[in-house]
Amino acid sequence: QVQLVESGGGLVQAGGSLRLSCAASGLTFSTYRMGWFRQAPGKEREFVAEINSSGGSTYYTDSVKGRFTISRDNAKNTVYLQMNSLKPEDTAVFYCAARSSYYHTSTPALYKYWGQGTQVTVFS
Repeated sequence: QVQLVESGGGLVQAGGSLRLSCAASGLTFSTYRMGWFRQAPGKEREFVAEINSSGGSTYYTDSVKGRFTISRDNAKNTVYLQMNSLKPEDTAVFYCAARSSYYHTSTPALYKYWGQGTQVTVFS
């Protein structure tokens, strides 16, 4: 049984930082691409970042480039999202997701496994 468990969300002032973690189990983690998505109230789930299986390639949506960094530790079966210079518009539930593919995608429907999400709230 595959499980993805996010942690690290919380309440932070604009300009602050948070580090999200996603611990994976029940899958061969090192063979999966990992992504972070977010969903704000009343909005669709949107792509934030993706990292390939080795950690050598990363992708970001334009609105977080230069502020967020995705990374992974295959020895710990964990993917991270370091979020700096947070803005109120970053407020959302953040989800990690896994897919087995050689190719990048920002489409949520193409991810097979999902975590339960962690709330990030940024206040000004």
